[in-house]
Amino acid sequence: MSTLPKHSVRVRRQWPVGRLATALAVAALALTACGGDPAATPAPNGSAAQGATFPVTVSHKYGDTVIDKAPARVVTLGLSDQDPVLALGVVPIGSIDWFGERPYGKWPWATWGGKVPEIVGERDEYNLEKIAALNPDLIIGMYSGMSQEQYTKLTQIAPTVAQVKGYDDYSAPWQEMTMHAGRALGQSAKAAELIAAIDQRLADLKAKNPQFTGKTVAVVEPYEPGKYAVFAPSDPKVVLLTQLGFTVPEAIVQAAGKEYAAEIGSERLDLVDVDKLVFLTADASTETTVKADKVYTTLKVAKENRAVFLPYETPPLGAALSFSTVLSIPYALDQLVPLLG
Repeated sequence: MSTLPKHSVRVRRQWPVGRLATALAVAALALTACGGDPAATPAPNGSAAQGATFPVTVSHKYGDTVIDKAPARVVTLGLSDQDPVLALGVVPIGSIDWFGERPYGKWPWATWGGKVPEIVGERDEYNLEKIAALNPDLIIGMYSGMSQEQYTKLTQIAPTVAQVKGYDDYSAPWQEMTMHAGRALGQSAKAAELIAAIDQRLADLKAKNPQFTGKTVAVVEPYEPGKYAVFAPSDPKVVLLTQLGFTVPEAIVQAAGKEYAAEIGSERLDLVDVDKLVFLTADASTETTVKADKVYTTLKVAKENRAVFLPYETPPLGAALSFSTVLSIPYALDQLVPLLG
């Protein structure tokens, strides 16, 4: 099988935008529902909310971690870990650079309050000296490939919360990661409120757009000329669309099987001749290449102009969908829903 490119988000199975693979903090839930940016007002000094009850115990892939007091200096090591942490009003002092781009300036849905985190490594390569020099009181590595050996070394620096228990690396749903961060920061109630706000927003959007219900959909990444990744119904991007009322054809379900996507050539584009076809594109040339595909031009969805092309960047709508976090999802919905109408 072909190998998908880096920009195909969710390292694990989603993209890294250029994963990347999976898009909103909330100081006021009403702002989130309106598409505002509640994360714009982080907690004083970037610490966890005052008044939370400590100590707390967080169970994760490598055991249980006890956090004695509200963390004031948090380092995040996962691709999207900063999003739920920021959504809970905490500004990380250290973060990981995944794509050779500084995460604190990359995504419009994440607001750092003017603070710049120290870069403490790349992807799953952690610089222990830099992390230790920051004197953190909490290290979070949820959306990561942290190994047992790395975890053990990190615990010698500060209490460390590893990947969500019960899921493969890079596979925990955004709701689980939001709650995981909430437990570590002593803010489980607020984390639950953030999740409920997005669930309610999705329900409201579904009710306001009855034309979506029952219509078939496919999310596709054209990663080489004539080659396409058709994402499975379990992929977060597709799940979001089904929550709006769309359905995934059985043919796609069967083609993907247990994989995160079915990788097909042009000859199998009949699989995606659906009511609404969503392409995730690396750059402007991708749309041109797809529209030049002779098989694609024969599809009804192409002839009736029912396909939408979402860039990973400029604006980063494809990235927001692929990041699929408590911050990126509202950003994605703001721009995506009007395009689906």
